Amino acid sequence: MTEPVASAPPTEAGTLHLAPGRDHCLAPSRSVDAPFAYSGKYDRMFPDLPSLVGEEELLLTLGSSGGYCDSIAVDRDGVQDDATGAAGWPFFGQLIAHDITADRSSLQEHADPRTIHNFRTPRANLECLYGVGPVGSPFLYDRDDPAKLLVGENDSGRPFDLPRNSQGIALIGDPRNDVHLFVSQLHLSLLKAHNGLVDRLRAAGVGESELFDEAARATRWHYQWVIVNEFLPTLVGAELMSEIEADGPRYYRPDSERDPYIPFEFADAAYRYGHSQVRHTYRVNSETEGVAVFPDLVGFGPVPESHVVDWACLFEIPGNSPPQPAKKIDGRLARSLIELPREITGDVPVEAYHSLAVRDLVRGQAIGLPSGESVARAMGHEPLEPEQIGLAECGWAAETPLWLYVLKESEALTDGDRLGPVGGRIVAEVLLGIVDADPGSYRAVDAAWRPTLPAGQAGGFKLADLLVFASSGDGS
Repeated sequence: MTEPVASAPPTEAGTLHLAPGRDHCLAPSRSVDAPFAYSGKYDRMFPDLPSLVGEEELLLTLGSSGGYCDSIAVDRDGVQDDATGAAGWPFFGQLIAHDITADRSSLQEHADPRTIHNFRTPRANLECLYGVGPVGSPFLYDRDDPAKLLVGENDSGRPFDLPRNSQGIALIGDPRNDVHLFVSQLHLSLLKAHNGLVDRLRAAGVGESELFDEAARATRWHYQWVIVNEFLPTLVGAELMSEIEADGPRYYRPDSERDPYIPFEFADAAYRYGHSQVRHTYRVNSETEGVAVFPDLVGFGPVPESHVVDWACLFEIPGNSPPQPAKKIDGRLARSLIELPREITGDVPVEAYHSLAVRDLVRGQAIGLPSGESVARAMGHEPLEPEQIGLAECGWAAETPLWLYVLKESEALTDGDRLGPVGGRIVAEVLLGIVDADPGSYRAVDAAWRPTLPAGQAGGFKLADLLVFASSGDGS
């Protein structure tokens, strides 16, 4: 989820010159990010493909309330848009995005993609959790037990919230992880998982001088394992994952001597698939249901006891009823994302900028992304037919914006349950490539490593097991 899009004032001819907003989800009045010094780069995965140019005003119409991307039209027709996957996965995907990307470029700089820098190390290393460690980010850690991360208490005095200052602002390595309830509570679960691993390692006799580093490495490796062995196969399909692991990447080949770059085709198109997976309403726990992410579950403040998430409502937890499904990936967004509240967007110069779909569409064009059809052809795939996309009915004469193409490809080829061949390959090659390029990842250090935490079912460790482990203690 992103910052509001900015635009220059209308020209004499009345044409809006749109520039993409910063790649984060906070209003301008909020801190963009924790003050880490890393500055990496974004780049094009397909630099030889021409940029898609379409009518700027029509982009606003497509993404606005009642437009092409508004799922309310589907609801009126009585069409069911539930997918088969669990509802929590797009929020885990959002947490990964916050872990590997952060763009602090000023709005006017976005017209030139060469000026955009990544202020996250492009590694699945939970930098959003650990900051720069107990010495560099002491506010994240327990003063009385510095191997552990701080956990906050909710209004019932229970350890089920992020640590917060006296004004309710979360004391975490990345303020974006407090944007809404689900990513906030996922962050909390990772805090507790780390602390639980500290207890296990301490009981196993690990010395105090090594305790933090060992617990952090174990937490990161379990997290990376979930990304590679559950999240990606669920999102792109086991067949594509097996092919990439066996044959290597075709298009994402970062410089082995430097940190990996983040492709614009990933950050500003394919990996924004999750915007279409957000449900209209959610059951948070046995007491709270029928609430939308925005405005009902907006973050930036303490989490009350009534909103403590029961993860069985969002993920498949052994011994529990099936979770709510995610919404289908279909090119349409829930109304709560088409009409984002001011707490998220801040004041906007154009009403359409309250829509996340508008901002996704505008950003892709302003960055200069190629069309989805051109990327499909470059990959050797037959592009979707215009009838499978349906933009012509809205007056759109150009090819399809890459972000929207990825969503429509999923709808046309997988019934919205997972990404298709174009979106899936971009996402899988980049995420797997980031893990493989990290000299500290389990795949680089010990490819034979397997999770050490208990698994609920035979067949491998899953995110559900990490969440169960995190919930098994009090997080202290």
